[in-house]
Amino acid sequence: MTDKISRALISVSDKRGVEGFARVLRELHGVELLSTGGTCRLLRDAGIEVTEVADYTGFPEMMDGRVKTLHPKIHGGILALRGERSHVEAMEREGIGPIDLVVVNLYPFEETVAKPDVSREDAVEQIDIGGPSMVRSAAKNHRHVAIATDPDDYGRVLDAMDKNGGAIPLELRRELAVKAFQLTARYDAAISGWLFAQEEGAFPESHTLAGTKTMELRYGENPHQVAAFYRVGGEDEPSVASAEFLGGKELSYNNLVDLDAALGLAKEFDEPFVCVCKHNNPCGAAQAAEIATALAGAWAGDPLSAFGSVLAFNRPVDVASAEFLTSENRFVEAIVAPSFDDEALAILRERPKWGRNVRLLACGPFGPAVRDATLELKRLGGGFLLQGRDLNASTAENLRVMSRAEPSPDQIADLLFAERVCKHVKSNSIVLARDKQVLGVGAGQMSRVDAVGIACEKAGERSKGAVLASDAFFPFPDGVEKAMDAGVAAILEPGGSRRDDEVVAACDARNVPIVFTGERHFRH
Repeated sequence: MTDKISRALISVSDKRGVEGFARVLRELHGVELLSTGGTCRLLRDAGIEVTEVADYTGFPEMMDGRVKTLHPKIHGGILALRGERSHVEAMEREGIGPIDLVVVNLYPFEETVAKPDVSREDAVEQIDIGGPSMVRSAAKNHRHVAIATDPDDYGRVLDAMDKNGGAIPLELRRELAVKAFQLTARYDAAISGWLFAQEEGAFPESHTLAGTKTMELRYGENPHQVAAFYRVGGEDEPSVASAEFLGGKELSYNNLVDLDAALGLAKEFDEPFVCVCKHNNPCGAAQAAEIATALAGAWAGDPLSAFGSVLAFNRPVDVASAEFLTSENRFVEAIVAPSFDDEALAILRERPKWGRNVRLLACGPFGPAVRDATLELKRLGGGFLLQGRDLNASTAENLRVMSRAEPSPDQIADLLFAERVCKHVKSNSIVLARDKQVLGVGAGQMSRVDAVGIACEKAGERSKGAVLASDAFFPFPDGVEKAMDAGVAAILEPGGSRRDDEVVAACDARNVPIVFTGERHFRH
């Protein structure tokens, strides 16, 4: 029979529900309560009998609270094996009483570093030492000690005690121990990750990524695959992970992947911009003076592919946008935007085939200035790759005109627009645009000339007079020749091929300007 809980130590930063939990432990189950600092004051103010840890150990709290629970009477009481004779004798000799339940959660490090302009000193002060030590001690000794790190588990603990004469069964203690080690692993990963991000230099010798599960998904990329969504703490950039879900069907694995891709592209632009994404690639995008105009332009890029797509706005969704979307048999799977105007939200929620189906996410305002220089991770069999995010984009000043013909100012503006979109198309990638509207996209082809052909086919007659951006150099002149055959009037690429001279000569032969950026934007 599991021993009943006789003494509990409670020391929490997140004080949700702790008063009621402690009251039941003390008044219903007769548990002796030990506590520290603010938690102890909270419980005493609520009229709950509690002993300050400093009074229990006979050693004062000091150094602004940095030293309070790091004491043998605390860790000995948690770690002692109750059935081990030498442990019991040591406890009796040193006057150490058993601690059967530890209720601890940690300083809010992730919340602190997520604040804009947090200082290093403030962040370091939120690195908990005593808390993780107690959590790990209790979790290690879960044969005898229960550890509660999540306020959502208080009810389960009390229910188990009610059903088991004040004891907590081993099965629940094991489950809580696993959760505790997951907490400390995530906490340490957040600290090491943030500290590394503050330094400039080589990649760390080891890297740990930890997240908190926010939802279980019906299935993964395909129905036979299981999946869940986890959020990484300590990042304040608006994202799909942090967005508020405003309604619609349950989010799927593919919805989340596509929404993340669409939002990543929308973050490239300061001016009103909308992109239409399908299967992780933009099929339409536009920039305009008004967000509804940008939406219409983005949809017109490839109306066939736009049906059943996901959309990203970099401005609030307004009534004109909502009316446009809900008319003429248009339909999308999901929309992410900084926010939704009240009337627009009502339209999207109430129109037939929309309200119960289309997922709506509000992520807060964003733009190029709020993107974090965090690392990207790609999982491989037996390992993973880390790299910095591709946050670079060309400006008119760093374009090199390679041809005899000079691009016009309007062509330069369109080329820079097309390059930003091209960054978010799976390589090999080609984007045709005009008047800051995407007209055709060639994505994911093994041959760049084939990608050009697909983009021109998508654009059709609109290729005439359009500009073209390529994510990497043209290895042969055939790609630019195919584009010019379709009527493309200006070309942007990074350059760097052994046949750059031949590519430029082909453009000169048609009097078509070509500019080099010197920077490739592969996205695999």
